[in-house]
Amino acid sequence: MISADAIRGYIDLIVLTLLRDRPSYAYEIAKTITEVTAGEYAIKQTTLYSALKRLEAAGLTSSYADTSASGKPRTYYRLTNDGAAYLAAKLAEWESTKTLIDRFTQGRH
Repeated sequence: MISADAIRGYIDLIVLTLLRDRPSYAYEIAKTITEVTAGEYAIKQTTLYSALKRLEAAGLTSSYADTSASGKPRTYYRLTNDGAAYLAAKLAEWESTKTLIDRFTQGRH
């Protein structure tokens, strides 16, 4: 199991990445995170909702009301144009960070 502390700085990146392809609602986002991580990380609802509110306040996502496939009313979130640009920059930053850390963890220093 991955600790919440290890993931904390990457929650926004994870959520934005999941919204890159299509809009989604909080429960579906949480379920997808658990599935993609094969159960190694399960996001807490409070953490997810805080991230969604923060991303929307920053103009990186927007929300709208709609009905899910099950017929339940849901609040969906989608990436804005600013959010897509921000995500691209953060993904590039992540690659640079990963490359740098790999130099140490894989003994290439």
